Amino acid sequence: MKTLGLIHTSHTLIPMFQQLVKDHLPGVNIVNIVDDSLVKNIRSRGSLTESISKRVADYVASAEDSGADYILVTCSSIGAAVEAAAQNAGVPVLRVDQPMADEAVQSGKRIGVIATLSTTLEPTGDLVKRRAALAGKEIELVSKLCDGAFEALMSGDTETHDKIVTAALRELSAQVDVVLLAQASMARVVDGLDEADKTVPIVASPPTAIKYIATKL
Repeated sequence: MKTLGLIHTSHTLIPMFQQLVKDHLPGVNIVNIVDDSLVKNIRSRGSLTESISKRVADYVASAEDSGADYILVTCSSIGAAVEAAAQNAGVPVLRVDQPMADEAVQSGKRIGVIATLSTTLEPTGDLVKRRAALAGKEIELVSKLCDGAFEALMSGDTETHDKIVTAALRELSAQVDVVLLAQASMARVVDGLDEADKTVPIVASPPTAIKYIATKL
């Protein structure tokens, strides 16, 4: 039986990924590692530091030691650290937004990226540009930050978070060919959208990543 290691920066993501694994990876075991201080440290220090990257690498090693056959890191803010850790791992390591970025690159030229954290917006945008270059595609990136949404979510006010993200999605959808949700925590908003609001494809990282892994495990 295969084991998937999941490394999170928020415990709120565990139920979502458990359900996705149940739906798309039946029979696969899960090992969860959670450290919510990682994003807090990035926000307080303004960037992904060497010490934070080292901790990410340690968590990847721990997941591998626990028997994981494949490791998924569910936070986009630490994407660069994930890519670095993957080079030294003995099993495949995936940053959650890579399959999403690849799908978006294939979906259109004008790509919108929406985030609730500035520390996520930049690394996701950088990833999209690199994946487009790798695919030999020319793109235009349109980024939008949802001010106040992350703070609302962390305080338990999911209603305010969802309202801010929904408004931003409606605005951005009118300007681009496809929209990426830079954070896994935003995926829940898509299910609540009216069909009229889904004028362009909206790509969320959790289901896209798990479906991708289903082709590998």
